[in-house]
Amino acid sequence: MKVGVLTGGGDCPGLNAVIRSVVRKGVQEYGFDFVGVRDGWLGLLQDDVAPLDIPRVRGILPRGGTILGSSRTNPFKHEDGLRRVRRTLAAHGVDALVVIGGEDTLGVATELHRQGVPLVGVPKTIDNDVSGTDYTFGFDTAVGIATEAIDRLHTTAESHMRTLVVEVMGRHSGWIALHAGVAGGANVILVPERPFDIEQVCDQVRSRFKIRYAPIVVVAEGAAPRQGQTVLKDESLDEFGHVRLSGIGEWLAREIQQRTGHDARTTVLGHIQRGGTPSAFDRWLATRFGLHAIDAVRDGDVGVMVSLRGTRIVRVPLTDATETKKVVDQPLYDEFGVFFG
Repeated sequence: MKVGVLTGGGDCPGLNAVIRSVVRKGVQEYGFDFVGVRDGWLGLLQDDVAPLDIPRVRGILPRGGTILGSSRTNPFKHEDGLRRVRRTLAAHGVDALVVIGGEDTLGVATELHRQGVPLVGVPKTIDNDVSGTDYTFGFDTAVGIATEAIDRLHTTAESHMRTLVVEVMGRHSGWIALHAGVAGGANVILVPERPFDIEQVCDQVRSRFKIRYAPIVVVAEGAAPRQGQTVLKDESLDEFGHVRLSGIGEWLAREIQQRTGHDARTTVLGHIQRGGTPSAFDRWLATRFGLHAIDAVRDGDVGVMVSLRGTRIVRVPLTDATETKKVVDQPLYDEFGVFFG
């Protein structure tokens, strides 16, 4: 049996751990052959496929990014996309695909499965917004990076007695903002799931200054004020119809400074949250996902996604996993209200 492996969408720590795990078990225990697809779905459109074996995956466990490359390509947005994907798979004798990706990549995988392409999904994203799994790998590393940045910013905020606004990633979910904000002792945490009142934010900032404490405001890139629109720097769309989020941090700092009279600055963490070596948890989770994904391929159980439920890895239908986004619910956010302001 020949299995193709691809990584799609935004990169994240742990992708190489999955690739290594899939290949090691597939070759050593099942005698499978492997090919790697370059740059996600783009590689299937352009017939960019190369052999993948155990020597190729040695030493990649601690490396960030992906040795296969990635892209935000939607084959259904390209002329004859489905036919070109099938032609590439047939030309290389690929019997099944292991698709490692987030919401968009797995959404394409779901549709390809409906069209008869045999594949198994592996959920990755720093945003942690894939439903059907408790956690995606990449998230833990991103939270750790953001938390360390917040820890460092506390000291400079206190030195100058100014508000520091930290903008983190997450698109339209607030998981990174909530986890890193709580872990880093932020005084205000703003998430996309709950539109915020700018005057309430300013009141929380003022209350910190009254006790001679410099406030830290953590805001997810997709957060938006009440009765307002998402603040954007760039309104161009990718192939999945997504805007490139960013800009809310700078807008928020300006509003806080104008309304409170206290100096406010912004730190946008951006892609630093995606980069570097994965955390121990992400290596562990990615490795387990890979082992169970190749088991599903061996079993012929295609059209599924491997998922973390508690401490168990289970298989869930791709249609269920991509039907909705996983977002921060109100009761969880409200748990931490005592620390705000």
